[in-house]
Amino acid sequence: MRIVITLLALLLPVCMWGQQYTISGSVTSATSGETIPGAVVKLADGSAGTVSNEYGFYSLTLAGGTHNIAVSAIGMQQYALTLTLTHDTTIKVELGRQAKELKEVVVSTRTQKRDLSNPQTGIEKLSVSDIKTIPVLLGEKDIIKVAQLLPGVKSAGDGNSGFYVRGGSGDQNLIQLDEATVYNASHLLGFFSTFNSDAIKDVTIYKSGMPAQYGGRLSSVMDVRMNDGNNKTYNVSGGLGLISSRLNVEGPIQKDKSSFLISGRRTYGDMFLKLSNDPQLNNNTLYFYDLNAKMNYTLSKKDRLFVSGYFGRDKLGVGETFGLAWGNSTGTARWNHIFNSKLFSNTSFIYSNYDYKITIQNGGNNFNIFSQIRDYNIKEDLSWYPNSRNSVKMGISSTYHTIRPGEITASDESAVNDLILQKRYSWENALFATNTWKASSRLSVTYGLRLSAFSILGEGDFYNIDSAGAVTDTMSYGSGEIVNTYINPEPRLAVSYTLTESASLKGSYVRNAQYLHLISNSTSSNPTDKWVASTNNIKPEISDQVSVGYYKDLMGGNYELTVETYYKSMQNQIDYRNGANVFSSNTPIDAQLLYGIGRAYGVEFLIKKKVGSFTGWVSYTLSKTERKIDGINDNNWYNARQDRTHDIAVVGMYELNKKWSFSANWIYYTGDAITFPTGKYRVDGRTVYYYSNRNGYRMPNYHRLDIGATWTIARGERKLHELMMGVYNLYGRENAYVIDFRDSETEPGKTEVVQTALFKYIPSITYNFKF
Repeated sequence: MRIVITLLALLLPVCMWGQQYTISGSVTSATSGETIPGAVVKLADGSAGTVSNEYGFYSLTLAGGTHNIAVSAIGMQQYALTLTLTHDTTIKVELGRQAKELKEVVVSTRTQKRDLSNPQTGIEKLSVSDIKTIPVLLGEKDIIKVAQLLPGVKSAGDGNSGFYVRGGSGDQNLIQLDEATVYNASHLLGFFSTFNSDAIKDVTIYKSGMPAQYGGRLSSVMDVRMNDGNNKTYNVSGGLGLISSRLNVEGPIQKDKSSFLISGRRTYGDMFLKLSNDPQLNNNTLYFYDLNAKMNYTLSKKDRLFVSGYFGRDKLGVGETFGLAWGNSTGTARWNHIFNSKLFSNTSFIYSNYDYKITIQNGGNNFNIFSQIRDYNIKEDLSWYPNSRNSVKMGISSTYHTIRPGEITASDESAVNDLILQKRYSWENALFATNTWKASSRLSVTYGLRLSAFSILGEGDFYNIDSAGAVTDTMSYGSGEIVNTYINPEPRLAVSYTLTESASLKGSYVRNAQYLHLISNSTSSNPTDKWVASTNNIKPEISDQVSVGYYKDLMGGNYELTVETYYKSMQNQIDYRNGANVFSSNTPIDAQLLYGIGRAYGVEFLIKKKVGSFTGWVSYTLSKTERKIDGINDNNWYNARQDRTHDIAVVGMYELNKKWSFSANWIYYTGDAITFPTGKYRVDGRTVYYYSNRNGYRMPNYHRLDIGATWTIARGERKLHELMMGVYNLYGRENAYVIDFRDSETEPGKTEVVQTALFKYIPSITYNFKF
């Protein structure tokens, strides 16, 4: 850490003119006490300013004298004061709600006009208070489903909460809830996301140029922050829907000093199954539940403690013969400390766990299958504001990973034998520092470095494998022994040049390294996919991405235009050998895989209307994603599974009056790349299909229209009663979910192509309340 700080200090441009003083403090909501990240604190003439960090802390250094200062955030009354600076000053700012909240588009910065001087490229923000009107599957407010409507963020399929960002695969997205990694962000096989929107404050998505404090994934970061809990008054809110209900309770433990939040959600599809007279249905199980909880306590003027946790579980069962349960659990303890007006610290202790268990009781075959990935992480972040032109973030992170790839335990009478695959242990560390420098009134630069190290630890056996996938040597290591260590420097650079008050150009370069990988044998993600760590054979994946963008505010900031183009090259990409069985107990997973390079490039367009009765946006992505791996497709470039040429989303929201508002979205995208058989032959009276080009075909193009309406029955400062209605896939498009090939039952020798669609039109209705 000392080396990074020294290097950064040498590079830090320091500009001082006369005596300067610092105003600092926190920005919070006057009605709930919630901290407000991204609030703008600036001089009234706009000549200098800063933005509150993710914990609401701000620091602004100014020359001595009298200044007019303004603090603002979306939906809040602006706070203004005149201050004569003769010494460092601490000011806690409480922003009140506007009498009529601004109707902003879902994707918005926290200020009415976005900061065009910010060097960050490829960033999108979702405000949970704004997404409620967007119609999604089964009427659930779902931040991931809404994120899939943004340019460069592609849905993994109909109803699926998985997503692809700028050519990356689903496992190349880092998803965090209060800094804890969420390894499977979906419920009910993807129809719901892990995140209960009632418990969420805001969401930030980085598609490129991600800050140096984030790492471990190639493509994107989704940083989800939970509400802190109201420290002013008690509130109860929730909703009753056709398939799920939720309840949220929050309030002060000690008024203005500490608070709590508890938010729960459960589906009850299994209860409807029990109403059936069919014994093949009424004994089945299909539901999920989750629980978010958080407590925060103000220890002193300079110290604050946060403790938050999440626990969610899905259960799917067919009578007594089959059961599948999976879920995440996370825990985060954070300590905020203000050393002085220019130095802010956050220390985090983080736990994350994902596991699944399969139970099979079929005659003499009674056994369980279990798999798990578990992390313990400690992280220290420092935010330093040396002067009005520089903002520095630096820190260190250390994570211990334990992976149990698969364990089969059987009863004494079972025909299946016990099998326990080797546990894998690893230690991931990172040191990072970054500085945002306002070089001039037009030029801003962010530069930094993340230095990551990944150590593979024993105990266990590791293998040398030849080019044909055969094991040539086995090496055994004891507990805690280091098998290998990978070290990767990951530089970051972003530049913004303001052309006019309403337009700017931005560019960025970022290198990322990924040490954990998801192994799947299906065309869509499912709960039984395996996470594996890098080994002596599975090298870390590395990406280099360059992004350039043009940003323009139109009609006084009522409209925003964003155009970004990118190119991403990827090393050590993973795919499967032809005929691989990645879940084989006889062959190491390393021997089932092949490695090569990848590339992704494209251009993204976004235009959105921010204010007025009618708001919304149109996004379009034109892109290409390819892989080149020796041993696949005759060693030529081929389409990656997530390659899509076109992706379009049109979103509109209309407020008719105080009682009624309406919304709709239309989606179109090119069908996914897929491998179909190119021939067939008969073996012992059975048809065997022959496959040639990897991902050489396309699923049918996808499109659908969703609509929604909200009837506000009653609304007040502390009460809400509303009815939300919607229809998913209004015109009943039967989009292909699976395409199968099979022998015709009526015409022997003929092959039939069978398309399966999940949904036609699905109505939903939800009653939301707050008191």
